[in-house]
Amino acid sequence: MTTTPTGSGTDVSSDAQQLAALGYTSEFRRDMSLWANFSLGFTYLSPVVGIYTLFAVSLAVGGPPMIWSLLIVGLGQLLVALVFGEVVSQYPIAGGIYPWARRLWGPRWAWLTGWVYAIALLVTIASVVYGAGPYLASLLDLTVSTNTTIVCALAMIVLATAINLGGTKVLGIAALIGFTTEILGALVVGGWLLISERHHGLGVLFDSFGAEAGGSYLAAFLAASLIGIFQYYGFEACGDVAEEVPDASRRIPKAMRMTIYVGGAAATFVCLALVLSVPDFGAVISGENTDPVSGVLATAFGDWGAKVVLAVVLVSFLSCALSLQAAASRLMYSYARDRMLPGSGVLARFSRARGVPPYTLLVAAVVPAVVVLVSRFSEDAITKIVSFAVLGIYLGFQMVVLAALRARLKGWRPSGSFTLGRWGLPVNVAALLYGVVAIVNMVWPRTPDAPWYDDYLVLLSGVVVVGAGLLVLVLLRPYRHSDAIAGDAVANSREGT
Repeated sequence: MTTTPTGSGTDVSSDAQQLAALGYTSEFRRDMSLWANFSLGFTYLSPVVGIYTLFAVSLAVGGPPMIWSLLIVGLGQLLVALVFGEVVSQYPIAGGIYPWARRLWGPRWAWLTGWVYAIALLVTIASVVYGAGPYLASLLDLTVSTNTTIVCALAMIVLATAINLGGTKVLGIAALIGFTTEILGALVVGGWLLISERHHGLGVLFDSFGAEAGGSYLAAFLAASLIGIFQYYGFEACGDVAEEVPDASRRIPKAMRMTIYVGGAAATFVCLALVLSVPDFGAVISGENTDPVSGVLATAFGDWGAKVVLAVVLVSFLSCALSLQAAASRLMYSYARDRMLPGSGVLARFSRARGVPPYTLLVAAVVPAVVVLVSRFSEDAITKIVSFAVLGIYLGFQMVVLAALRARLKGWRPSGSFTLGRWGLPVNVAALLYGVVAIVNMVWPRTPDAPWYDDYLVLLSGVVVVGAGLLVLVLLRPYRHSDAIAGDAVANSREGT
């Protein structure tokens, strides 16, 4: 592979020319429309998966006002999406976070950024399909147990992999179907709850109902806000498939913003409908009612209706797994194409017939499957592994945001189709500050009665993964085999081109 630098002011008239100027000749097919690209990000973000998974915990910890975290976190993640939009517009390269970090800072920083993000993605795939297991078992009238959950989770991985192997066009169609099903399901379910099961007025959104238990409500709200933090990522997946989108420099930043707008609105609507439909907040906060979502849905829809809702929820989980797997496979392919991984020769192979990298897709199926199987022997172990997933996503995000700020201070001026102009620096700084606050909130110890290693579980998992990445980086130096361009954002700015 030959690499050639590109000046920040280069005028490119086509996707192929722009990519060639960045040093690559793409093998992907540009079959993904703007709407399909947006749908990929939306289904990865998945309002249904995020809200249904954490609603009970957040309501118990923070009461109804926890819903405001969705708006606060949405604004914070929009700042991150704007920074990403500037970067992907100038560097529309498959793999997203890894090549962005490479261009903004250098190969070592990019390798570590991609390492953290890749592990987080693979673990998140496992957590999503595992979470879907009980829903699939219930839909099939199977007894929900550890074994049936694992079997159903593995079946979800097989199905997602088969769809992804169908190629970009099939993935785009599946993403559109997933988006349509999920958004209609969210609107219909939420609308029906507001019509038939509403027990409260909007005033409850400002009443904690004693969730703080005599302490500071700010502390309770910050703990409950994890529902928002867990909800708002997925928009970066739009950039992971940059070489599969026509006019990527212009369309992908738009798709990222659409993901935040539409996904955030849908998540807030679903959450609002559920909050107003819970008959007794005190029972949830006290721990007497640990599954308010199932109770609300069963009351509102009955047995037959509940089956339909389960089917919609399963489509949402499958679509989410599809998008995650696609993002992980493109990330690893981008690594391998730059010869940054052991076995890069195999992982960089591309199926021209299918238009996908089959071996990285296989890795994105096998690793999550192994994580799921581990749960059979130690559910506590999988909990510890999964605890890192969201922290890893946010760490990867902020490593790119930091790299963009560093490059900007050294003279980089974004030159893609989408730029923030004079607002670029303040938005970049605000995005970094938001991300640091969110990460601190995630790792903050909140269970003083538990053993110290459980209280600091998220922080410890982050230290282990980052530490392992640093050891690999220092001892094996995986970047030394790569001659792909790195750090050219700053270099080109210095040249004044």
